[in-house]
Amino acid sequence: MSSTLGRLERKLGHSFKNQDLMVLALTHRSFAGRNNERLEFLGDAILNFVAGEALFARFPQAREGQLSRLRARLVKGETLAQLARGFELGEYLRLGSGELKSGGFRRESILADALEALIGAIYLDAGMEAARERVLDWLANELDGLTLVDTNKDPKTRLQEYLQSRACELPRYEVVDIQGEPHCRTFFVECQVTLLNDKTQGQGASRRIAEQVAAAAALIALGVENGNE
Repeated sequence: MSSTLGRLERKLGHSFKNQDLMVLALTHRSFAGRNNERLEFLGDAILNFVAGEALFARFPQAREGQLSRLRARLVKGETLAQLARGFELGEYLRLGSGELKSGGFRRESILADALEALIGAIYLDAGMEAARERVLDWLANELDGLTLVDTNKDPKTRLQEYLQSRACELPRYEVVDIQGEPHCRTFFVECQVTLLNDKTQGQGASRRIAEQVAAAAALIALGVENGNE
């Protein structure tokens, strides 16, 4: 087992003083009661901080909303799963028989969660500077590819990416009213987001416009944007 983990350590760029932390980070809840969920929680917080710190330094002219959108793109599950596949992380995961049979070692959410757990494990094993160094090294290509042009997206896209980066359900839009004559209608839409207690509203000359307005209101309610951008 130690030789197998040694191969993964070389891929990750970190040699664990306490390999039990590494094993725990690779243990899915389907395998054992003592699993990687707590380490994932810790790693997620570290990842968001390190990514935010890097973006703050890299884009000194960026507004808060722009930085939030860039960070959401940087730490979303798809990006983390892609990095995990590059490390061939699926080969090292400890999964229950059901997850093994269903191909859990390839599942994006499981791979992304395990990578976050490894970040938490590295932090506990060697401290914040070691964790920061690994995160920045792993995300180097993604960071280099980001520009502020990336933030020029419509509110629905920004809201979706923000929620995906936090493994939340996608927003649901519902037309609640249509007023006016056929040639001059106004659509009223509500947007439901699991992170918000109340639905947000939008109205516009088409359903698409009303949905964009409702999505923009949701971003403001979530604190991602301040409404002045």
